[in-house]
Amino acid sequence: MRFYNKQHQFYCGIDLHANAMYLCILNALGETVIHKNISTKPKSFLRLIKPYRDGLVVGCECMFSWYWLADLCEDEGIEFVLGHALYMRSIHGGKAKNDRIDSYKIAVLLRGGSFPLAYVYPKAWRATRDLMRRRNHINRKKSELIAHIQNTATQYNLPAPLGRIAKPSERDELLEKFTDPVVRRMVRFDLEVAEDLEKSLSALERDLERMTQHHAPMEIALLKSIHGVGRILGMVILYEIEDIARFPRPQDFSSYCRLVKPAKQSNGKTYGHSGKKIGNAHLRWAFGEAVVMMLKGNDPAKAVLQKLASKHGKGKAMAILSHRLGRAVYFMLKNQVPFDQEKFLRLGN
Repeated sequence: MRFYNKQHQFYCGIDLHANAMYLCILNALGETVIHKNISTKPKSFLRLIKPYRDGLVVGCECMFSWYWLADLCEDEGIEFVLGHALYMRSIHGGKAKNDRIDSYKIAVLLRGGSFPLAYVYPKAWRATRDLMRRRNHINRKKSELIAHIQNTATQYNLPAPLGRIAKPSERDELLEKFTDPVVRRMVRFDLEVAEDLEKSLSALERDLERMTQHHAPMEIALLKSIHGVGRILGMVILYEIEDIARFPRPQDFSSYCRLVKPAKQSNGKTYGHSGKKIGNAHLRWAFGEAVVMMLKGNDPAKAVLQKLASKHGKGKAMAILSHRLGRAVYFMLKNQVPFDQEKFLRLGN
């Protein structure tokens, strides 16, 4: 975990909401010079901090509404830092809690060098990353519709299996398998919604691919050199990482991707693991999915998985390969080299 420890003349802590923001500005001596609630309007914010802009740092918690504030500070040349929501538990403790107290605690953390940093994702790529996340969310909804059709067939114990109905070409005689007219109508509804989503997703994916070629064509080509990683998985990994240089070590990257389990230790004793929700859930999914796709039609990878599974069990073996793939991607992007499967599978050892 990194903490913000630069020295400034003024420290501005903000408890930010959709329609209001509580500001607390401390000077270098820790004295409160402003403590006020204002509306979330750029002009109101700039007017309030105007006397303290020289030597000012602004910090807020990483919640859903920080984009506009980060962009405003960047445009105005004001230092802005983002606080990691799960590490900022110190602002949630205490006998009383309100916006006034929270803004003061954020300012104190800034001044004291204990402000836990989250990454301020650059404006140039941010909207595309959010669009990619939205695509994945809608794709999961489409998968839920297909799964509901499969579950409906199980409910009515249909004699013939439905087959791989996730593929449009496998749905020709699907409705005829449901004899009850009401059940058939329900299945038709699921299919109609799923097919509409498929059309929209296909168009969206083409747009995303064009955006990726504009942003980082070299990096996406490197990621697609991994066996089984196509355009979607490659784009998810690329946009969630953005810049591999922000991770000093592969251990930092693995931790960010939730590919390792931090241990809880005290007095030489271990008390299990913690921090399961700290990190990037999208990258955790992407690397797990990439390993599954890598194994398809890949006999050397299957042999390595079987060897690991015989020692650790299949679940842990998949986790080991996910972690190994995360480290491989780190060095691929850092050194600008394509994927080396023989080195990844350690076939030369």
